[in-house]
Amino acid sequence: MKKYILFDHDGVLVDTEFWYYKAGERALADIGFTLDRDQYLRDMIQGMATWAQAVAAGVDEQTISRQREVRNVYYQEYLITEDIEIDGVLETLDLLADEYRMGIITTSKPDDFALIHENRSILDYMEFYLARDDYARAKPHPEPYLKGLQRFGATAAESVVVEDSARGLTSAVAAGIDCIVVANEFTASHDFSKATAKVATFRELPSTIKSLTT
Repeated sequence: MKKYILFDHDGVLVDTEFWYYKAGERALADIGFTLDRDQYLRDMIQGMATWAQAVAAGVDEQTISRQREVRNVYYQEYLITEDIEIDGVLETLDLLADEYRMGIITTSKPDDFALIHENRSILDYMEFYLARDDYARAKPHPEPYLKGLQRFGATAAESVVVEDSARGLTSAVAAGIDCIVVANEFTASHDFSKATAKVATFRELPSTIKSLTT
């Protein structure tokens, strides 16, 4: 029986994946570099993203370091000004909270995470969250989800992960945890063949999780 849910954050609980990409695209455009979206998505699967193409093209580390800070500013601007709500999240969390203990495992930086949740109540449903500074090796390595199990004192068999990217799915599978993938237009090209289940909307999670226990 499933007792614990470990949620990915960006793209699952808030619609931020695209805006993170756009912030990096904009920061690289400032130095005349065009970020290829398809390659970005392929790099993302391996735990790389914005800067991999620039490094491969020979952009120096000092420039990348400067533009990384610019990207961070752009991203926080988007977090404040763009609509990043996902339909049905709060209502569904309210239903799930009656039966499951829940936590968040995210690659978000703490400052971004705090800004996102400044005026939201998602965290009211969570026992804990682990952000990028809380583990050494990021997804697709299993460490983030293994640490989540440790925080709950749970076994993999008792738990389920909710993800939206192949990188996160790989992390969950490597940790031995069933993983439900919620459709996200931005990551739709990723290979989700190893997912335990796939759903079109967040609202489908209660019935889908229930089906894993029968």
